[in-house]
Amino acid sequence: MRTTYDSATVRLYHLGDDGAAMTIMYGPFSEAMRVAEQQPEDVQDGLYLATDNDVVAYLDLIEE
Repeated sequence: MRTTYDSATVRLYHLGDDGAAMTIMYGPFSEAMRVAEQQPEDVQDGLYLATDNDVVAYLDLIEE
């Protein structure tokens, strides 16, 4: 992600198998990471974080 500072505002959402996006929260990057970490593994697989200039899969982000 190009914007990765802790207070960057992000949208944490889950992209379902049907292609529907369900927003989990809007808020600081650091809080979104904590919320994402608490989700079940099968949910984490479909989590994405979006800033004003980028989107990244949660699992890709934690592997970096």
